[in-house]
Amino acid sequence: MERVPAKKSLGQHFLTDGNIARKIVDSAGFAREDIVIEIGPGLGALTELLIGRARRVIGVELDRALAEKLREKFPSEQLQIIEADILKVDIEELARELGAAGESRFRIIANLPYNISTPAIQHLINFRNYISDMTLMLQKEVVQRIVARPGGKEYGLLSVIVQYYCAVEKLFDVPPGAFRPAPKVYSSVVRLAVRERAAVDVIDEEIFFLVIKSAFAQRRKTLLNNLKGLSRRINLKRAQQGLREIGIDPGRRAETLSLAEFARLANFFAGEGAVPRIR
Repeated sequence: MERVPAKKSLGQHFLTDGNIARKIVDSAGFAREDIVIEIGPGLGALTELLIGRARRVIGVELDRALAEKLREKFPSEQLQIIEADILKVDIEELARELGAAGESRFRIIANLPYNISTPAIQHLINFRNYISDMTLMLQKEVVQRIVARPGGKEYGLLSVIVQYYCAVEKLFDVPPGAFRPAPKVYSSVVRLAVRERAAVDVIDEEIFFLVIKSAFAQRRKTLLNNLKGLSRRINLKRAQQGLREIGIDPGRRAETLSLAEFARLANFFAGEGAVPRIR
């Protein structure tokens, strides 16, 4: 493919290092029966390798000019290019069209623009019933947040949400020189394997997410202070007592709580009827 200028407005940084491209595809471990969705194929560094490994490759590319060039470069029946914003793609509908459900769920691979990485991950997780795993190249800082464990400054809302639904594993870093134009920061490749069931048992997922969002609202505040807004039908004293009953010090901060502790916390509030349901 001839030299194509990157569009800053789309956050484009084209992967041009063939060794890195092979390393990413190798790490995903695709099989011949797989249906792969590639998000942001760009110049086709990964696409070229995927066509020879998977049964079908669906490239989701927002840039119309790039989409046309990809069709010209790879005139394969195995490849389908969809001109769309991944944040607007209905993966459930796509699964119905292609029969990718149950045992043949989609596998995702992506070099995500830094400016949409978090919303893209959340969008994909919303369609987790149709996805088996995701191999994603993201800004290194975002990957550090995804895989972070309790107690560190990187651990936060994104860590809890992703780890609740997925088993996470950082694979390797990618230097700026692997891209054109070179970004100012390192990237990292992470694997998210969708869990068959959530990492912890909660009574009500809606309350679980309301609780963790509230808990991380202001990182410098204690857990009890951040949770004040959720306690509408029990008083602050009861909330403080309840936290101690489930073995959580009200003076702790959210970044010190494990997934299991967040589950106990959410289940306490659900049992007390302290968090109103969204209607």
